[in-house]
Amino acid sequence: MERTHILFDLDGTLTDPMVGITKSVQHALSSYGIQEPDLRALCPFIGPPLKESFMKYYGFSQEKAQEAIGRYREYFADKGIFENRVYEGIPQMLDRLKDRGCRLFVATSKPEAFAVRILKHFRLDRYFDQVYGASMDERLVRKGDVIAYALESAGIGDVSKTVMVGDREHDVLGARENGMDCIGVLFGYGSRQELSDAGALKIAETVEDLGRILLEDR
Repeated sequence: MERTHILFDLDGTLTDPMVGITKSVQHALSSYGIQEPDLRALCPFIGPPLKESFMKYYGFSQEKAQEAIGRYREYFADKGIFENRVYEGIPQMLDRLKDRGCRLFVATSKPEAFAVRILKHFRLDRYFDQVYGASMDERLVRKGDVIAYALESAGIGDVSKTVMVGDREHDVLGARENGMDCIGVLFGYGSRQELSDAGALKIAETVEDLGRILLEDR
């Protein structure tokens, strides 16, 4: 099927934010006397909304989790935001998609202001028609809601030629909430089982695989 509009997740899909996100979580936890020296142990925070993760993995109440987001941003806003790297092959893939006439968007649960800064820093902003993300107050943060916001803002009424690309179940489930297919990627932070169970249409092991799938769908 021809795909004319493609929505991309950011963390774990376009860039690998492992160091910046986990160090920011580490900073937040330390303010509550929780020491976690192993950054890899904090990788489950990559992708889902932060509030949800603080509650799920550390048993924080809603109020404490909201406060922890502020502690997280103390580190992330100046340091963690750029402790990040673009996955190899992403710019070339985006170039090919643009050359084929695709309209590209970012839909992320990261605050929109941070997502815009990251994309500009890595010179990826030039590929995207628009960037859609969460609000700083966390009122808009669920992936399904962010995708709905993106579709409405971009004027995409017919989603039959639109697809979401992401590395976690939240991307797949959020796309399905909006009547869209989702292509899962394994070079991020979700497993094949997670993506398959959530209902991903196809799963790409590498950036090269992803490009092939998206271009074949043209």
